[in-house]
Amino acid sequence: MLKLEHVTKYYGDFKAVDDLSFTVDDGEIFGLLGVNGAGKTTTFRMILNLLEATDGTITLNDEPINYSMSDEIGYLPEERSLLTKLTVYDQAIYFGALKGMTNKEIIARLDELLNKFEVTDYKYKKIKELSKGNQQKIQFIMAILNKPKLLILDEPFSGLDPLNIELFKKEIRELSSQGSMIIFSSHRMDHVELFCKKLVILKQGRAVISGELAKIKADYRKKNIRIRGNVDTKELAKIKYVEEVLSIGDEIMVKITSNKGIEPVFTYISKQSNITKFVVEEPTLDEIFMSVVGES
Repeated sequence: MLKLEHVTKYYGDFKAVDDLSFTVDDGEIFGLLGVNGAGKTTTFRMILNLLEATDGTITLNDEPINYSMSDEIGYLPEERSLLTKLTVYDQAIYFGALKGMTNKEIIARLDELLNKFEVTDYKYKKIKELSKGNQQKIQFIMAILNKPKLLILDEPFSGLDPLNIELFKKEIRELSSQGSMIIFSSHRMDHVELFCKKLVILKQGRAVISGELAKIKADYRKKNIRIRGNVDTKELAKIKYVEEVLSIGDEIMVKITSNKGIEPVFTYISKQSNITKFVVEEPTLDEIFMSVVGES
């Protein structure tokens, strides 16, 4: 288990992370979200023991994280971090050696992953000769070369087409099924919803939302109602707790500010003709994120 307890980080007088606490269990994919500058990268660097927390504790399996644990950790940063003049093979030998792997282990694991990600032809090519998408594949391979017990993924799908995103998703789920703890960060909320049952949303270094995604959605006061049929959108807009009425294709979406709005909307709809759909939906993570953070 990875555990952060009341972690705070100052840079001089600036508080980058403010009293942050969460846990990630074995096999769990945990979402750490926030806009740029919210404190995510500082948190990653403290978990990686590249920065020391000003206050609080960070432990992995009840032990403070230190250099001796680096062999068990993998990190895919948002920025490219590959040595572009090296071949993929040489890059793997270098990264694997840093993780305490033997050359035999590195080569076997590299061949396995190159085959999985359909880039076996690039084994002896220089990183700089690869496309942006294939560089991202190699960077991901380097992050998981050592089969990490703790893996941090920061915008892992950057530069990938839909087919390659599916390859990444499959591997992330496989690592999770094998017991790896995974911290997943992305500005694409739909990707977060695919993987993460628990998450934290940071704003100015402080957790403004934390917990299980299902409960966060259930507790969120705003809901969406989808309707198909003959309705007067102007009349719908007059109903108490209705915030907005939108026409989307052949459906009407009614955004309500409280669960209390469901009953009066249903009462109105039940009196109309040819209603073939009335569905109350939980808000998307995008909507919740925008509401609490207030930025795109």
